[in-house]
Amino acid sequence: MARKLKTFQTSLGFYDLAVAAPSMKAALEAWGAGSNLFHQGVAKESDDPDVVAATMSKPGVVLKRPAGSNGRFGEHADLPSDLGNSGTWPQKRRSKPPKRMAPKISETAARKAVADFDKEQKRREAERRREEAAREKDRERREKATAKAQAALDTAEREHAKRAADFQAEAEAIEKRSQAEDDRWEKERERLQAALRRARD
Repeated sequence: MARKLKTFQTSLGFYDLAVAAPSMKAALEAWGAGSNLFHQGVAKESDDPDVVAATMSKPGVVLKRPAGSNGRFGEHADLPSDLGNSGTWPQKRRSKPPKRMAPKISETAARKAVADFDKEQKRREAERRREEAAREKDRERREKATAKAQAALDTAEREHAKRAADFQAEAEAIEKRSQAEDDRWEKERERLQAALRRARD
């Protein structure tokens, strides 16, 4: 038996949202909600004929309208334009419109709505997989670039260490030769000074 779609409605941020889905869980997924808005009392099943008609014409697609308005739901909506007195929320409560019965939906239309919902759900899932694949590809690219940069740094550090060691060895050799020259000169100077003293005597 085909699942029956219901219309669910909530308000998030600047928008009222509505979606035709087979369950509350499916509605939460469509809205991208991170918590159960139904348990929090900010989402509900709607039987407003206009909302039901709008969502059933696009099952699984999240429709929106400016928050707090009575406008029509659509895929795109402007931001709310009337925030009441000096940017504060209106103090006067709006009266509720008279309750109307939800429109009867034929079995054919219900089956088509469920098929459309499944199609929209598959489209969203495919889009999620594409985004995930793109993120994975980007992560692999960053990892390759990081590994390449790390390898270049390691090579440069080894080259620097080798050169520094060569310079140190050269410095030690020069120091050794310099010390040997100082020792040779000291002996030579003493010999020449002794010869000078003998010549004077």
